Amino acid sequence: MQLSVIILNYNVRYFLELCVLSVDSALKNIDSEIIVVDNNSSDDSCEMIKRRFPNVRLIQNDHNLGFPKGNNIGVAHANGDYICILNPDTVVAEDTFEKVLAFAKNTQNLGIIGVKLIDGAGNFLPESKRGIPTPWVAFTKVTSLYKLFPKSKLFNQYYAQHVSKDQTAEVEILVGAFMFMKKEVYNEVGGFDEDCFMYSDDIDLSYMVLQKGKKNYYFHETSVIHYKGESTSKNAVYMKRFQEAMEFFYKKHFKVSFLFSAFMKIGIVFFSLIKRIQGRAKTKINPENYLLISASETLVEILSKLVQKKVNFLNWKEEKEVNLLSNSIRNGLQIILDNEFVSFKDCIKIQERYSKKNIVFRIIPKNTDFIIGSDSPNDKGEVVKIKLYFM
Repeated sequence: MQLSVIILNYNVRYFLELCVLSVDSALKNIDSEIIVVDNNSSDDSCEMIKRRFPNVRLIQNDHNLGFPKGNNIGVAHANGDYICILNPDTVVAEDTFEKVLAFAKNTQNLGIIGVKLIDGAGNFLPESKRGIPTPWVAFTKVTSLYKLFPKSKLFNQYYAQHVSKDQTAEVEILVGAFMFMKKEVYNEVGGFDEDCFMYSDDIDLSYMVLQKGKKNYYFHETSVIHYKGESTSKNAVYMKRFQEAMEFFYKKHFKVSFLFSAFMKIGIVFFSLIKRIQGRAKTKINPENYLLISASETLVEILSKLVQKKVNFLNWKEEKEVNLLSNSIRNGLQIILDNEFVSFKDCIKIQERYSKKNIVFRIIPKNTDFIIGSDSPNDKGEVVKIKLYFM
């Protein structure tokens, strides 16, 4: 078998359904398997997987084992030569794995491959590529010096800013939302360190792979949506775990002075507070305009009743191109993408093309009764049921 995709889930049932649907579409021409590991979700995630995706291998843990152990369990059951660690709040294009697999096969001394990640509004996520958070690099991050000198090699290493988002290149650290590698490489470093519950596990794994002499790569030729706010609530528990994670990484890999340790504790607290502030719920602004991209005129009527406003219609079978008038987006626009007719690849392309502050996006996954999406990387995401409107 070529590829095993491991998806660790915890209480994100609707995002999981969208994710697995996209992965299933992307694996049609690859000898592969999907493994969903559930960390004792209290929603109906497992029931949904059993009902809708009977060919998916489902592993149900009896309690929340955390990100590292949950993924290690999934990889232990994997049969593929390659594995992909994938977050449940992601959406891949139909050709994502074919492109990454081709790159992997033609790359010597391969470690981990990461891809271009975008948020639910189509904006590039800078954590798609990062440098090793050495004491100095951490300092430039905490003090925001990387923002002041984005072109300086001395200051821009945290987000590997020397590498363009549209450039495939060797980088040091990749994000755990999408990590593609040979299974033997994963096993060689021992997988994720289970002493770290979450938040620095991807940094640690990337770093351990580098220590084995392998090369990690940021691959820009495919984009993946990551609704990252959905799985990370910026509360007191998050702050505590974030601090523990950073302390874990430094104690494991760096020998630092007492003075620096004290500085890092202050910096971690400060950075955690900023994260918490960023993650506070924001007042949602209802869009003034709606555009449905579909081939179903019946759906226009259904959505108009749902939002209680006129929904404009673009017939994707006939036009295959989106041309937005400036006056229609000035007051705010929500684009609703019907996956029954619009491929995941086209959904992603449209979101990237129109990634502006006054445009937001929603997807209606194929054969579902809900609309899903988020407006920013700190937005926990929105799921709207539409089943009643079909009755």
